[in-house]
Amino acid sequence: MSPVPADVEVSEPTAAERVCSLLDATSSVAIRACGEHHDLDTPVAVHGSRLRLSAPLDSPLTLAATGEPDGLAVVLDLTDVAPVAVRDRVRGRLTLAGRLRLAHLADDGVSVHLHLDVAHAVLATPYGTSALTGADLALASPDPLARLEADLLTHLADDHRDAIAVLTRLLDPQLLAGRPKIRPLALDRYGLVLRLDHPDGHRDVRLVFAEPAREAEEFGHRVHQLLTAAHSGLPAHRS
Repeated sequence: MSPVPADVEVSEPTAAERVCSLLDATSSVAIRACGEHHDLDTPVAVHGSRLRLSAPLDSPLTLAATGEPDGLAVVLDLTDVAPVAVRDRVRGRLTLAGRLRLAHLADDGVSVHLHLDVAHAVLATPYGTSALTGADLALASPDPLARLEADLLTHLADDHRDAIAVLTRLLDPQLLAGRPKIRPLALDRYGLVLRLDHPDGHRDVRLVFAEPAREAEEFGHRVHQLLTAAHSGLPAHRS
């Protein structure tokens, strides 16, 4: 994957960035190895194409990895589900293959840290499927809003419905025909995605921030800029 040229306007994350963000935000994963399925309640630390996760010291997965000095061949499955209640909540499915190795004993003495070196990954979303290599992921990093996305979206949906109503002024009026139910679906440093839910289907529209958010604390300011544009009748970038 080549870096994006400096003069090209970026309005949404790359597929590799989406994968890194999905991994960074999760608290559990499903791993297939040796014909068995293993569900782990563990955060995932993303270091390029190497992932770090934890497992119980006596788990079958740990024992299997310990017996493979060249790494245990595994497949990691992860489903991206929208934190806000909408129809068709699955935003994507990640399948990632690589080799799992024992790293070291955790400080608690009853679990271990494992390293998963990614060989390749497939991210399937409603908009298409992307095939990625470990080298692609090595050039990407998680979105700075990824870990707080669920809290920020639910707060926006539950406590600021008036703000969502104002943001609809930035949409093409034709999209609002039939008075669709509108809910926030996703967000990242580049913008906010709204789900327009009609009785016969739905459409997702991205409102692009004036500039990418560099940290989670900037999210409120970016949304305020969108609200100001909506109140003032200014044009907004949409995708």
